[in-house]
Amino acid sequence: QLQLVESGGGLVQPGGSLKLSCAASGITLGYYATGWFRQAPGKERVRVSCISSDGSTDYADSVKGRFTISRSNAKNTVYLQMNSLKPEDTAVYYCAADPHYLSSCQGALDAWGQGTLVTVSS
Repeated sequence: QLQLVESGGGLVQPGGSLKLSCAASGITLGYYATGWFRQAPGKERVRVSCISSDGSTDYADSVKGRFTISRSNAKNTVYLQMNSLKPEDTAVYYCAADPHYLSSCQGALDAWGQGTLVTVSS
């Protein structure tokens, strides 16, 4: 059974960094597209970044140059390194995977984790 578990959220000051992790069980993430999404209070969930099964990546304009998505096949985990954090990055961050073999970020990432809260505040 596919399960995704996020971790690494917390409180950080503006300009600081956090690294989120999305650990998977039930699938080998290296074969599936995996993305990070976030939902701020009162706002819709939006995609932040994605990594395809072939390793290609994409980013929302709001995080380009500050966030980096990566994957460890050995640890079956996808990461989101977040630098130069801003108060507007405050949100619950979710990871999601497309449970189709050799999927790309163009597909539907509809297998979700439970989320981890990131708060950027002084």
